[in-house]
Amino acid sequence: MLRFSLACSILLALAAPGAVAVPPDGPETLDPSYQHASPAAYERWRDLKYGLRIHWGIYSQYGFEASWPLLPMSPAKKAEYFDSYKRFNPAQFDAENWMRLFERCGLRCFAFTTKHHDGFAMWDTQTRVQRRVNWTAAGGPRIDECDLAYSIMETPFRRDIVRELCDAAHRHQMAVDLYFSHIDWFDADFRMDQWNPFRDPRYTPQSDPEGFARFAARHREQVRELLAQYGNIDMVCLDMTLPEFCWPAVKQTVLMARKLQPDVLFRERGIGAYGDYTTPENWVPTSEGLTDKRVDRPWMVIHTLSGQFAYDPVGTRYKSGSWILSNLVDIVAKGGNFMPSIGPDAQGNFHPTAVAHLEYVGDWLKVNGEAIYATRPWKYYADGNEVRYTRSKDGRYVYAISLSWPGERLLLRHVRPREGTPVYLLGAPEPLPWREVGGESFVIELPSSLQQESARPCRQAYVFKIEANPR
Repeated sequence: MLRFSLACSILLALAAPGAVAVPPDGPETLDPSYQHASPAAYERWRDLKYGLRIHWGIYSQYGFEASWPLLPMSPAKKAEYFDSYKRFNPAQFDAENWMRLFERCGLRCFAFTTKHHDGFAMWDTQTRVQRRVNWTAAGGPRIDECDLAYSIMETPFRRDIVRELCDAAHRHQMAVDLYFSHIDWFDADFRMDQWNPFRDPRYTPQSDPEGFARFAARHREQVRELLAQYGNIDMVCLDMTLPEFCWPAVKQTVLMARKLQPDVLFRERGIGAYGDYTTPENWVPTSEGLTDKRVDRPWMVIHTLSGQFAYDPVGTRYKSGSWILSNLVDIVAKGGNFMPSIGPDAQGNFHPTAVAHLEYVGDWLKVNGEAIYATRPWKYYADGNEVRYTRSKDGRYVYAISLSWPGERLLLRHVRPREGTPVYLLGAPEPLPWREVGGESFVIELPSSLQQESARPCRQAYVFKIEANPR
């Protein structure tokens, strides 16, 4: 608390009347002292390929999307939602069970919502909210004083979920990505973002210097807690953007965070050029690497499985395992990582339909994982509509992944095996005959023993391992 109070005092001075509200630089102008994550950290990140994105908070009690549905609610419904933390008790949550599930599904990392836009913290934050909105006050909503952490420790559950997940992930060598929303719709000192249900359009560091100082100090301290108290964190998935006048404070938070964990990779949202990676959301880049102009740095697709990020109680809305796998192959061939997104229910359990679909992908990866994990793009990512390519990091092997069964032979136009080397179908014991047909093209012959679906090593996305001529 002393550290937090000292930070408040410093920021209060910075926000005094007459202070410059908007810096001459901005999030797209890097401070000369700033360094991104190291090349080694980027390499580790590129090796992961496949993870799970998890949205979990008090919204799981309702079965609707994270945070956003509260915006059109009546004042009485908003009050009920924000106070619903008092009954949040996910008694069936078990971090070890989650890690075993992730391993079974072939996941190498996960992103977890430490705090979404509604402001509820899923860890034991020592920061305090000192002003909140009274939505049902006589005469209309008003700001009241309070003294709350607004966290999991004030629920009947009273266990630090972030700590339990991070500890379990470290035991299982699972990479950790902590999601953190810059905006906060519970703490009235944050009432400046454009989506805020109680937004004050006149709010500036000068209009409310004490409130602004508390905002900046609490935002910074929560980021510090997440990076200083839970061991090695591989990624921090920042979200949303604060007004320009917040940038001087946010920039100092980013500089502090980078010093705490020099190799953590930050998503770029709200911090611009200071970010390390970007996340196409519910869409997949159309071409390899960064040639799709919508992505400007290393990328990881995040995509909902049911149409919403949070827990969805309707099983029929979850996309199939086949859909997940096809997208994973396509994304990895283009040089990206992939995180499908689901959330657990209010008890801490994932929907069994979502689990079954993820396990389908895990079964495929047990046979074919070497074509996905720690691979890099080949010089061509695709061969028509049905084939995607990846390669081993050392360039020795190329993996041609036929999304459907090719029949009696497979023609590949963009790779040719080294003379005298075998070609294998991953999961099958014997090498396959092949013949050149000119240029970089060759044909793989597929024996009658593999024409029965039951005899094949998997049900889709068949991987042919080729010792290729040097690039």
